[in-house]
Amino acid sequence: MTAPSSAPSNLPPQPFFDSIDFMQNPFRFHLQDVSQWLGESPPAALADFQIASQFLFHYRGSPDTFNTYRREIEHFLGWCWIIRRTPLSQISQLDFEAYVDFARHPPKDWIGRSIVRRFIVLENIRIPNPDWRPYVTTSCEYSLSQSSLRSLFAVLSSFFNFLIQENHATANPTSRARLKSRYLRSRQEQRQNRRLSKLQWDFVIKAATTMAAENPYKHERTLFIISALFAMYLRISELVDTPLWRPLMGHFQRDQDGKWWFFTVGKGNKEREIAVSDEMLDALKRYRISRGLGPLPSHGESVPLIHKLNSSGAVTSSRHIRHLVQECFDRAALLMVENGLHQKSERLAVATVHWLRHTGISEDVKHRPCEHVRDDAGHSSIATTDLYIDVERSERHASARNKSLYAQVATHPK
Repeated sequence: MTAPSSAPSNLPPQPFFDSIDFMQNPFRFHLQDVSQWLGESPPAALADFQIASQFLFHYRGSPDTFNTYRREIEHFLGWCWIIRRTPLSQISQLDFEAYVDFARHPPKDWIGRSIVRRFIVLENIRIPNPDWRPYVTTSCEYSLSQSSLRSLFAVLSSFFNFLIQENHATANPTSRARLKSRYLRSRQEQRQNRRLSKLQWDFVIKAATTMAAENPYKHERTLFIISALFAMYLRISELVDTPLWRPLMGHFQRDQDGKWWFFTVGKGNKEREIAVSDEMLDALKRYRISRGLGPLPSHGESVPLIHKLNSSGAVTSSRHIRHLVQECFDRAALLMVENGLHQKSERLAVATVHWLRHTGISEDVKHRPCEHVRDDAGHSSIATTDLYIDVERSERHASARNKSLYAQVATHPK
């Protein structure tokens, strides 16, 4: 585990936690090894650092979850040690409210203008990057979105529950509903903003197909990734190789009735089987043939599902997957502009990989039974799946367009 160098209390914190690849087991990590790096801080900061490292270590099997938890906990610890000068065990609800206000409007010297590497290598030693900042914005003013606020509450609530279980804290300062309602807004059809329209999806799959035709060596893989994220509602963590999950070709399995399923381990380390559609099976065949494999996998086949181009190994970086999908989004946006759809193409600039899962689910609940979609998506409740049932915004607007402001009063003959 890489630890930060000491910093005066009037400066923004340096990164406390390195990436998964460089994180050592904190249950075997000696406290004295990091004591010199914590700088000016409460006496209990060293114990806080150790318990936070142990909490994060539990999430090393999911890179996306690990990165989200690391970000929220790192921000919070920086505030506790540098601003509040208070150890975790003494954080009260009032302290937490002060932190939320701080996170919504952090000081300028805590805000960076671009994303930079957290650690750099200097003389073969990994050290904190002095240009790194806890918060990043490309606009004139930093603004914490509602989704980021929800992430803050969710992660720190889970963190404090862990601290209570480990006797490192006696109460969870995030648990008061009144506190959450002060900051978090409820929003009708919130998920609708995290999906592509049918038109946008059509251009995305067209772009992926075009890219695969132009450069099969690189983009047959991209086409398969795009197809799997949409058609099987996969999360990005279900495509990359991690210590807890290794997606293989053999996880496509045919049952005794000849029907194909995809076995995966998803969020919360939950196993599930996903029904494979005929078109998704065709996409798998195309992808395998491009890799020099037989059209369909054999039982127990151990070939990595998503391979590195320069080796036979599996892709282990979710960032690499994101880059490929973003390249496809950019190509789709360009195609839309070329077809006179500039305004509708702009949404692709803010779309993320996870939108493909949302889009696939939202399209399927229109014609598949909700309980079938629920099980394929890995939702714990049908209520979660129901959130995806909506109408297209264009249809909703069209039905409202000719509404009259005036009551339709019948005219009676005199």
